[in-house]
Parts: sequence; C-alpha cells; structure tokens
Amino acid sequence: MWTDVKRVADGLGNRRIVDLFSDTKRAEDFSVTALDMLFDFSKTQLDDTSLPMMLSIVDNSGLAAKRAAMFGGEKINETEGRAVLHTALRNLDGTAVSVDGADVMPEVLDTLARMGTAATEIRASEVTDVINIGIGGSDLGPVMATIALSPYHDGPRTHFVSNVDGADIADVLKVCDPKTTLVIVASKTFTTIETMTNARTAKAWFEAAGVSLDGKFVALSSNQDAAAEWGIPATRVFGFEDWVGGRYSMWGPIGLSIMIAIGPDNFRDFLTGGMEMDRHFQTAPLAENMPVLLALVGLWHNQVLDYGTRAVLPYENRLARLPAYLQQLEMESNGKGVSMDGVDLPYHSGPVVWGEPGTNGQHAFYQLIHQGTRVIPCEFMVGANSHEPELRHQHDLLIANCFAQSEALMKGRDLDEARGKVAGKFEGDELERQARHRVFPGNRPSTTLIYDKLDPKTLGKIVALYEHRVFVEGVVLGINSYDQWGVELGKELATALGPVVTGEVSTKGKDGSTAQLVNHVLSRKT
Repeated sequence: MWTDVKRVADGLGNRRIVDLFSDTKRAEDFSVTALDMLFDFSKTQLDDTSLPMMLSIVDNSGLAAKRAAMFGGEKINETEGRAVLHTALRNLDGTAVSVDGADVMPEVLDTLARMGTAATEIRASEVTDVINIGIGGSDLGPVMATIALSPYHDGPRTHFVSNVDGADIADVLKVCDPKTTLVIVASKTFTTIETMTNARTAKAWFEAAGVSLDGKFVALSSNQDAAAEWGIPATRVFGFEDWVGGRYSMWGPIGLSIMIAIGPDNFRDFLTGGMEMDRHFQTAPLAENMPVLLALVGLWHNQVLDYGTRAVLPYENRLARLPAYLQQLEMESNGKGVSMDGVDLPYHSGPVVWGEPGTNGQHAFYQLIHQGTRVIPCEFMVGANSHEPELRHQHDLLIANCFAQSEALMKGRDLDEARGKVAGKFEGDELERQARHRVFPGNRPSTTLIYDKLDPKTLGKIVALYEHRVFVEGVVLGINSYDQWGVELGKELATALGPVVTGEVSTKGKDGSTAQLVNHVLSRKT
C-alpha cells in the first residue's frame, strides 16, 4: 500500500490545493467534528483517491487490536516489558483496567483523592509559592498546562525548575520567600541527576534561611524509601507505576502542581476532557476519528510527501509552551530507527516538530514557511472564544490572522499578481526583479483545529488528541512509541565526564575534540 500511495502522490505533479475546492463539498468532506472541536484538513493534497488509501494503511496496521491492547493493560512497550496506561489516570468512571491480572483503578483513584486532599490543604495554607522541580515529562506537561489554564489559576504562584544550569533555580529562588514556599520534587526514581541536584540546592536554600525543612517538600516518586531519607513523610509522597511514561504523566501525580494552581475540581475537568477523547478514539469509525485523521495527515506529509518537519502554530498565547510539549511527545516517542522487531526502518520515522504562538511567529519564521525552498506543513489551532470578552475585537483580529495565514499558504501569489503590486513604482527589468521578490509559491499544506474556549476540559481533549495521534503513527510505522533509549547514552557519558570537567580525572582516553573542550574550560575557570 505504501508503494501505491506514493505512486499516487508522485502523480500529483503541479496540482494546486486551491483547485481541489472546485468541489463545493471539499471542506465538509475533509474535516471532522467531535467533542465540540473541528479538525479541518481540507487544505492538504489528500483527495478522494489518497485518503481511502491512507485509511486502508491505518486499518491494515492492526490499529484496532493494538488500541484494545493498550487500553486493556497489555505490555505493548515490548522493549521494556511494560503496559502503557496513562489513559487509566483519567479513567474517572473507574472501569476495571488490569495489569498482570490485577485491577489498577482502585489505586489510581485513591492516589487522585490523596492528591486532591493535599492540594486543598496547600491551597488553604500560608504557602504563597510552589516550586516544581523536574525535567522532561515531569516539567514540560505541568508548565504547559499551568500557563494554558492561567485564567483558572487561583492557588499559590507556581514556578518550574528543570535545567541543571544553576541560573534556572537561582532566578526562581530570588523571587520566593523560604518561609512560605513549598517544593515539589518530581522524579519517579528520586535519582534523576538534574532534578536531585536542583532539589539539593533548594534544600540548602531553606537551611541557609534557618527555615525548618518540615513540610517543605513533596515527592512525586515511586521511591518512597529515598524520599523518606529526605524526611518526606509517606503522606507527602505520590507514586506512579512504570506503566506511566514521563511525557504522558501529567494526568497523575506529576500534575500535582497543576492541581494546586487551578484546584481539584478544575483538574478533574482536565482529566474528563482527556477521558472523553479516549472514548472517541476507541469508538469512532476511522474515517470520523479525529486522532486517526490527525495521524493520517502527519503520515501523508512525512512518509509519503517527504516533508520532514511540521510547525505547530497555536493562535492562543496561553498555549505558548504547547509546541515544546508536543515536540517531546512526538520526537521522543517516534524518533526511532528500528521497528519493533529490531530491523532498520525502510523509511523515515517521526518528523521534526516545532512552533510558536501566532501572531508572534508571523513576525519571525513565517517568512521561511511562505517563501522558503522547503515545504513545511503547518498545524494551526485557535479558540472561537477567549477569556477576555471585553477585548473581543482583539480576538477577532487573532482569528482573522490565523485563517489568513492558512489561506495565504494555500493560495500564494503568482508573478502576474506580484507585477500588479509594484506596477507604477518600477518599470522594465527593475519591475520584474521587484515582482519576483513578491511571489509566494503557495500550495503549502495546513490543518486547522478549532475549539470553543481554552478551559480545563478542552485542554484535556487537545493533549489526549495528540497523544493518540502519536500512538497511531507509531503503530503504522511499526515502532515502539513508549521507550526512549536515545536519551540514555548522553546521560551515561555525562556521568562519566563529571569528574573530568572538574579536573579530578584526566582526559586520557577521550577523543581529541572532547579533550580540547575540557582543557579549554579548565584553563578558563575562575
């Protein structure tokens, strides 16, 4: 089927997307509405021939069985021998989910209730600032969601520290009062080097201020013994199982900072949104299934048309960190080079994912998207309503910009139109030269996701939508989306290089470049 669909794609020639709209039902037929959201993929080259072929590829990948296996608690993360059950964290109706014959839901719901109790107590206490120390999935999800849901943020101020660069935590500590600050240490093993280094710095900060450590730390970890050594009581330790991957973990204990910020009820709405998308993903036919269609468009652009990058462009300033969150979700999940059976992939895996909010991006990198030599598929998203009704005129302008960009990418501007723009200002060869600078190739694909308003439930739907998109792409590509061995080698080498960088161990055995870099730093240290 891949060969067939590539042959169809190769036959597109110079066909323009805009010409597909001669079919007056094009927009309706190449979009789907679900859960109060509209996903429009009509501004792509997919047509009545290629779309069914792509749906067949998805269907023939065994998606239905693998989806059932995931939700059923089977160990689909085969390289690590683990189930993949972040969906259980938002399974609020408590329907039994078994792993190794045991129902995990009683413990999941008990942990959620404990989180709610702790969050309520913290919100009612004298705590003014909460510092979440984590990295990767223990940071990107909570910081993205907390910013996204700032209109609902009525709890203590939240700060996020992830980088082992001391500047990160130093800048946060400067604006906090140790007497009224709570620190959340988010590390499943309680050994993550960046997280624990920052945690020790926070601990020293309290001690230097003469503040008792009693009640100052919360641990989001499954290593209760290590947390106890820090003096963190079991009541302030929230663990999660190995079937929750870091980049999928903010639905559970890793989301405690979100819950403290917006309150348990709003956090529950966030989980509800994710659960609703889960149900849609499990029950909707493939041709009406939003995660499947989002994945299908991604596969069409990356694997079929060989567009190696995708831009995520939320026209919602509070989704400023969503592109970075989705970057990890996609690139850590599907950035693989071998299939499940260990054989080299015969095609590229995941694309490079990046982006920024509109309209800021329009004045930065959109130049490349519009007139550069590479085609970059764009994924726009925007809310029909904002949280600032008194500024409706600004939100209308925001929406206009979002829709204008996707229209401009598709239509472009040909040389005759460009000549008309400069006629009367230039003439002869100079007119021709100036006109060519104003040509837009167009025919550049995009999708648009519209939601009603960015509230907790909507954010839950969006995040779960993209999670399932990654799953579908991984199934079709035949890879394991739930391990991340690519992260390990750098960690191992960094640990070994630690004493070399401090000068305790020589550079003997290191390559010439690494030895030179270390020696230069040592010569410059003050």
